[in-house]
Amino acid sequence: MRRFLLLLLLAVVGLAAVLLINTLRLPNHQLAAVPAAPAVAVAPDSALAHLAGALRIPTVSRTRYADTDTVPFDQLQAYLQRTFPLVHQRLKRQQVNHYGLLYEWPGTTPALKPLLLLAHQDVVPVLPGTAGQWTRPPFAGQQAGGYLYGRGALDDKLNVIGQLEAVESLLRAGFQPRRTVLLAFGHDEETQGRRGAGAIAAVLQAQHPQLEMVLDEGGLIKADGVAGLTQPVALVGVSEKGYLSLELSATGQGGHSSMPPALTSVGRVAAAVAKLEAEPFPARLDGGVSSLLAYLAPAVPFGKRLVFANQWLFGSLIKKSLAATPSGNAALRTTTAPTIIRGGDKDNVLPIGATATVNFRLLPGDSVAAVISRVKEIIDDPQIQVQTVGEGRAASPVSGTDNAAFAALHRTIKSVFPQALVAPYVVVGATDARAYARLCPQATYRFMPVLMDQAAIESLHGTNERLRPAAYQELIRFYAALIKNMQ
Repeated sequence: MRRFLLLLLLAVVGLAAVLLINTLRLPNHQLAAVPAAPAVAVAPDSALAHLAGALRIPTVSRTRYADTDTVPFDQLQAYLQRTFPLVHQRLKRQQVNHYGLLYEWPGTTPALKPLLLLAHQDVVPVLPGTAGQWTRPPFAGQQAGGYLYGRGALDDKLNVIGQLEAVESLLRAGFQPRRTVLLAFGHDEETQGRRGAGAIAAVLQAQHPQLEMVLDEGGLIKADGVAGLTQPVALVGVSEKGYLSLELSATGQGGHSSMPPALTSVGRVAAAVAKLEAEPFPARLDGGVSSLLAYLAPAVPFGKRLVFANQWLFGSLIKKSLAATPSGNAALRTTTAPTIIRGGDKDNVLPIGATATVNFRLLPGDSVAAVISRVKEIIDDPQIQVQTVGEGRAASPVSGTDNAAFAALHRTIKSVFPQALVAPYVVVGATDARAYARLCPQATYRFMPVLMDQAAIESLHGTNERLRPAAYQELIRFYAALIKNMQ
């Protein structure tokens, strides 16, 4: 017994030593002292007025392109030409599918691969009946209470106008890049981006088949931090989840509802949906969470740092903690979301057919074929037909954090937001960046240089979308600094 207790004690001491060593050896990925980015010669009131003017142009995307009013997109193009004269005098401008815009600022060293900055011109509609709930009208571009209100103030006209504002100021100052700078502004990002980003990427494939870095929206600076941190965290998307919608259908006997069979078509489809929700895809740290925690670990209290540094032992604990919230759960796994269910037209008539649509957002490492196979296995009902809705796609390539492009991005973030911790993560939604990933698989990032609290984040696509004027100045300063840092 003494020998057993001694061995047990040695094992415990050994385990404690391993945990402690791993924690103490954990590398600190955060940059230390970074000089502040220089101020940009832009009048704050004028810059904000330029953005406000763009917000007044209702470039709304509709799900069916035929339903989209394209007149505002023509108006926006004319507005950009009036507002940024130097950009339109000195940069080459191409129209792709008429409304997509591609600007090229040639560098003095053609051998250097270009930098590509992305944004999109279109915005989502205002939900019917909610316009009256806005503090200021959604397409008025008005200020109130220290904010600029309007659809597009965060998603995504601030990046379109902010990037042009930064380039205009650099041109005015006589700056000439060594590396070619490209700006690409799609017009249908909110509806899959096929006519905008997809077509622009095809043009770039012929003109600039290799890029040094691609930067789009996606991540942001979360003001209240993550993982229990109180300091802001700059979340840089290194990938975005894949997308797949499946339609589940069943056919049964119709008839009067007074004499139903044991299992109707509606019941069969409902049972299939219930099975899918009851068996979610496995939680995985290697789909992006592991890298996020590694970057944040040095800043958290020692106890939590020990857990983050020893994921091999505490992985289950981390997964359980993150899975408790919808956002944490989405970061851990390929998600399953039933979104549409149909069957029947009359309350006393059994429908012959019933269908359900289930949407999946694929974590890196999960393929479309593997998801479909697992869905069929879980449902385990040969009378349920499973069909793909549209085109499914796997997650985009995971870009590196150990290259010169990420180092320049990291340095630029710290030069404008010195208190922020920089961390890579996987974007759970979709951006235009996926269309360009093949041109730059090693360095396609998703990050918007805006400090936001949870309320501001929830206004994206929602009511009272708004932006702090000071945040807009920081955004312009960020883009000007990034262009310089990438030379």
